[in-house]
Amino acid sequence: MNTISEIGFIGFGLIGGSIAKALKQDSNAFHIIVFDHHKDQKSLGLLAAKADGVIDEITSDLNDFTVCDMILLCAPVLTNLDYLKQLTNVVLKKDCILTDVGSVKGSIHHFAQECGFSSYFIGGHPMAGSEKTGYAHACATLLENAYYILTPTEYVSNEKLETMISFVKRLHALPIILDAKEHDNITAAISHVPHIIAAQLVNLIRTDSTRTEQMKLLAAGGFKDITRIASSSPVMWQNICLTNTESICMMLEQYIHLLNHSLTVLKEKNEKELYDMFYLAGEYRSQIPNRFMGIITPIYETYLDITDEPGAIASIATLLGSNSLSIKNIGIVHNREFEQGVLRIEFYDEESLMGAIRILKGKNYTIYERQ
Repeated sequence: MNTISEIGFIGFGLIGGSIAKALKQDSNAFHIIVFDHHKDQKSLGLLAAKADGVIDEITSDLNDFTVCDMILLCAPVLTNLDYLKQLTNVVLKKDCILTDVGSVKGSIHHFAQECGFSSYFIGGHPMAGSEKTGYAHACATLLENAYYILTPTEYVSNEKLETMISFVKRLHALPIILDAKEHDNITAAISHVPHIIAAQLVNLIRTDSTRTEQMKLLAAGGFKDITRIASSSPVMWQNICLTNTESICMMLEQYIHLLNHSLTVLKEKNEKELYDMFYLAGEYRSQIPNRFMGIITPIYETYLDITDEPGAIASIATLLGSNSLSIKNIGIVHNREFEQGVLRIEFYDEESLMGAIRILKGKNYTIYERQ
């Protein structure tokens, strides 16, 4: 197995920064070099990372990556393709591993082959993230217990693949090996199409000009849950749609077929078909595990009942704060048609959520945990 010590990053935002932080937390033996395309003035985020001791070296010359045992492409999907092309002018070490962290694998695999990197490239997709972006929000534990999909080319040696698997495990993530096309079909179904659906559901009420304010006021509960991901970066999702078009279109067409079937059974008032539609979906969803992070960022939230009196929310905030638990978001739920609990509290991580539930139950608050 090859030894990884010199690591180069191209792109250093949330994911790249989190990987680097996890590596430095694991061992100071890693020497981290980050490319900065700003030649005249260094990026403030990179300067902050260097001050934190997360970055050892900042360079504006990709030729400095000739010493790297691994190069991680952590820029947006289309930008990574451009950097792959630029790396063709760099003499890579024979045992260097070239990888990325994008959520589309087919396009970069194809381009890696065109650039002559087939024996170097192992596609990577850490299934973790946040609605926040940039190094400022990077966290050493972001990838812990998250699936990390690897899509090696057929020309990558078993030794390089084993080295990459070991690298992922050092991040405390869970490696899964998939074919690039299989990966893109799966992510189209469970992430890319849901993001399109969420965006268009929001646009559905946004464009209803006659009732837009009332819709905005009452759009809580289930609607906010299923459309939360519509708040994601439009640039990122534009890139994803332009690079995973075939798989997204295939899955979207299947979804439209199911919607058309739903329209038919609604018009026919077909009792059995309507029941089966909801029953079968509910049965399958109940089998989806909650233990590990999936491709869509999880929400760490709980709901509870409180009395309608001055200081009720402040008492809870003080109780949690005194136990060193940070609240990400807190608010009254006015539309409780499909959920229980007057007060919704959101936390930054699962550990904080479980600690808060334990403390609140100890104070005899009625807690409603989401499934």
